[in-house]
Amino acid sequence: MSKKIVVITGSPRKNGNSFAMTDAFIRAAEEKGHTVIRFDAAFKNVGGCHACETCYSTGKACSFDDDFNLIAPAILEADALVFTMPVYWYSIPAQIKGVIDKLYSLVVGGKDISGKECAIIACCEEDDVSVMDGVRIPMERTCELNKWKMVGEVLVPGVLNPGDIDRTDGCKKAAELADVI
Repeated sequence: MSKKIVVITGSPRKNGNSFAMTDAFIRAAEEKGHTVIRFDAAFKNVGGCHACETCYSTGKACSFDDDFNLIAPAILEADALVFTMPVYWYSIPAQIKGVIDKLYSLVVGGKDISGKECAIIACCEEDDVSVMDGVRIPMERTCELNKWKMVGEVLVPGVLNPGDIDRTDGCKKAAELADVI
């Protein structure tokens, strides 16, 4: 069955390791007949949530009109969401965190976002995979809160410089993620 997949990236490096894994996933998903829409959060203007509780009061997801209002309709229509990112200071990079925080507007706005599938693709410089707990745990909790099904996690430690991913199986595992979505 063909699905609508939204991919949201959090890296500002277009030639970086998380982008390479993202590209591998997208190619595999499209080969399987899925429709993929990609949003590179680092190249969008998305601010953090202001907790103003005025979501959808202007007809858009966020009253503070930024690029999240371009992403929100795609999220609402998606069957699956894939969040891809490097780990920055043991956590989710700010470039994607604004998008994740503004998911709140969909809930406050009374939109049913339950039932979606979700996956994470992440990498980090350090060799210890537990370094990615600062990404993995919040994303798993986000899934639980929104009643999404976490279908896969590709977590690749030990990559820093562009191209380091090529000495791992990260791109292969990212492509295989398309088999479970």
